[in-house]
Amino acid sequence: MPLILTEEQAMLKAAADGFLSEHAPIAHLRKLRDSRDADGVSRDLWRAFGEMGFAGVVIPEAHGGSGLGAVEAGVVAEALGRTLTPSPFMGSGVLAATVLKGGSGEQQAAWLPRIAAGEAIVSLAVDEGPKHAPARMTTMAERSGNGFRLNGAKGFVLDGHVADALIVAARTDEGIGLFLIDPSTDGVAVERTVMVDAHNAARVTLTDVEVDADALIGSVEGGEALLEGALNLGRACAAASLTGAGDQAFQTTLEYLRTRKQFGKLIGEFQALQHRAAHLFSEIEIARAATMGALQALDAGKESAPLAVSVAKAKAGRVAELAVQEAVQMHGGVGMTDDFDVGLFMKRVRVLNELLGDAGFHQERMARAQGF
Repeated sequence: MPLILTEEQAMLKAAADGFLSEHAPIAHLRKLRDSRDADGVSRDLWRAFGEMGFAGVVIPEAHGGSGLGAVEAGVVAEALGRTLTPSPFMGSGVLAATVLKGGSGEQQAAWLPRIAAGEAIVSLAVDEGPKHAPARMTTMAERSGNGFRLNGAKGFVLDGHVADALIVAARTDEGIGLFLIDPSTDGVAVERTVMVDAHNAARVTLTDVEVDADALIGSVEGGEALLEGALNLGRACAAASLTGAGDQAFQTTLEYLRTRKQFGKLIGEFQALQHRAAHLFSEIEIARAATMGALQALDAGKESAPLAVSVAKAKAGRVAELAVQEAVQMHGGVGMTDDFDVGLFMKRVRVLNELLGDAGFHQERMARAQGF
């Protein structure tokens, strides 16, 4: 399959890029950050996402979504990476929505239409330590009466501080359970954590949290597969956001090379900088191709899709890191100041690299998948 967008996907890209450039440029992030907004995210913008069909891009049409696939989700994620927009899209529109598609009819009817309309934020709580490591999950859910009792702590819960509902992954005697929990439930404590890139996450602590059996999404036996499917889509979309952020930092740098003069010449005329820019361009194109391949593999349901996702996340992370480093260096000292946007891209890339597994995590995942 060609690693390019179809005509319909290209139209979605143009719509997403145009909408975010107009309604949520980098100035939007700066405003939320500098005003110390209590939420750190705009509910009005999330509702506008719903009106545009972006919030429900992977949600079935029967529940008010667009009924599209991974490639389309990646298109929106890349656009968000270009503008650095704080948005519940990754946490709610991708991770939570994918999990909820495996839930009961009542769970789907209660939450999927609201997510698609941008009226609800649902956060998936998986990670617990400083690094992404689902296999080392320690949060426990024990049978209690007609339901479960949960104990544990989660970190890096995207937009968890403003979530209308939490999906908590926990170990049970039978496997991994995914539990839909109201944040106001007794024993649930949520603490906002403002990240270095001015985006939002939360720490969630669960102390003897009692939930009914109908809080379980899907089955305990199928919970691990359901979670892994959502994480793989999230990882591929994170790779798309990394590609968008890296490419936009590169485009900003190119514009600076075309306008900044030194020693009476445009600095873009210096051969050393031309070589570095050419190398970076080729690396970004490789990362974009790897990401497109992973998204297409997910849509096709290929057995190799998880491996392709890890290739994309690792490559996109490395390339985006190179892109922002080169951007700062080619801008010189001013690249480190808050007046220039390239520093904001560097911070965003650092967070996206950690989200759902850094390059090291995915390199090990690739090695294990190939028998090493």
